[in-house]
Amino acid sequence: MFTGLVQQKGTVVSVTGTSTVRLTVQPDASWEPYEHGESIATSGVCLTVVESGSDWFAVDVMPQTLALTSLADVRPGRRVNLERAMRLGDRLGGHMVQGHVDGVATVTDRRSDDAWEVVGFDLPEHLRRYVVAQGSICLDGVSLTVSAKSTDGAEVSLIPETLSATTLGEVAVGTRLNVEVDVIGKYVESLLGGYR
Repeated sequence: MFTGLVQQKGTVVSVTGTSTVRLTVQPDASWEPYEHGESIATSGVCLTVVESGSDWFAVDVMPQTLALTSLADVRPGRRVNLERAMRLGDRLGGHMVQGHVDGVATVTDRRSDDAWEVVGFDLPEHLRRYVVAQGSICLDGVSLTVSAKSTDGAEVSLIPETLSATTLGEVAVGTRLNVEVDVIGKYVESLLGGYR
């Protein structure tokens, strides 16, 4: 379980394999030692550490994950958002994020002001019903509030801290982002399905 509060950015330094891909990631700053088998959200995707060194870790990405996420596009040099799994008793400052990506959105618009930026994005049709204005959404591992909803997608407003602390400050129109919709909405829909 994650909070969607990115702890730091990192860089993909190598990509190996074909059907199953191994990514080696170097975080921008040092962290406490990695534990074999621990979960790290990498641009919103929950991945398991299979190897590590003092300043890097490696994760394996299965074909299903590649098919459902923007990690299929990853090449060396790609910047990623990183969050280690939360511990029981930690503050939940964002919202409940599982790292189970529901689909990929594409940035369609970017508008800026002196103190903030608005990023618009489209959503796959099957995800639009889970998105509500002023509700939670996770984009590339970042817990955000939906500032407006449109026919084909939504938009989020990004404060300077989010722009500098995450890769969302660098995304351009056309960039593909991993999307995880609010898990509570999915559970409510599933539970109510039996009452129809």
